[in-house]
Amino acid sequence: MKEQVVWITGASSGIGEELAQQYARRGNKVILSARRVSELERVKASCAHPENVAVVPLDLTAFDTLEDKVKEALHCFGSIDLLINNGGVSQRSLIVETNFEVYQRLIEINYLGTVALTKALLPYFIKQQKGHFAVVTSVMGKYASPFRSGYAGAKHALHGFFDALRMEHQKDNISVSLICPGFVQTNVTINALTGDGSKLGHDDPATKSGLEVKAFCKNVIKALDNKAWETYFGRKEKLGVHLKRLSQKLLHAVVIRSNVR
Repeated sequence: MKEQVVWITGASSGIGEELAQQYARRGNKVILSARRVSELERVKASCAHPENVAVVPLDLTAFDTLEDKVKEALHCFGSIDLLINNGGVSQRSLIVETNFEVYQRLIEINYLGTVALTKALLPYFIKQQKGHFAVVTSVMGKYASPFRSGYAGAKHALHGFFDALRMEHQKDNISVSLICPGFVQTNVTINALTGDGSKLGHDDPATKSGLEVKAFCKNVIKALDNKAWETYFGRKEKLGVHLKRLSQKLLHAVVIRSNVR
């Protein structure tokens, strides 16, 4: 595992930054991607063995650039073994108050950008007859809650796409892992889009009391080492996944009563 080359999107902060640091500490070669070059360079400098860390800036919504970004990433260390699709943005707004353009942006960043980058790398994985796609989705990819309609929709779409990819390319020894966290202590809520497309700008109690990012990422890496198909994180949030299997009406009632915003 230590000889693997790991490419992480959304690596300039939060979950992506912590995954990069943990993979670097155990001796992996790591490629960092996000839009903010200065932040990627900061993360690289904070990693153990920064000589084994490369920076490939990219914008997930610049779809026509992503094939070139794959070539650039492959050039860094000569190969890629694991792509962790972690880039994304959340949402906090009611449907009736949300501009349609906000839904477009959520789909472009959280779904289409991830699909485009994955498709650009897929031929390389097929050629080498091995590879691992990981996607940091959310428990919102399994059920929804108020104020997150577009976010939940994009995350549900990711599950459908990557389940199909796993089926189509099992024969090519390509693995797919879906990582489904609940609340994690990052800036995801602060940076969430509101109904007019602006950032929310403040945190909420559920995120503040969520999973500690270092412990969460340690468990994510364990799941990826085991090539787990789908893994849920967060005791209460995980319960929602099981409740939906039991009774969607029961899950509806529980989520409404929770009053999580």
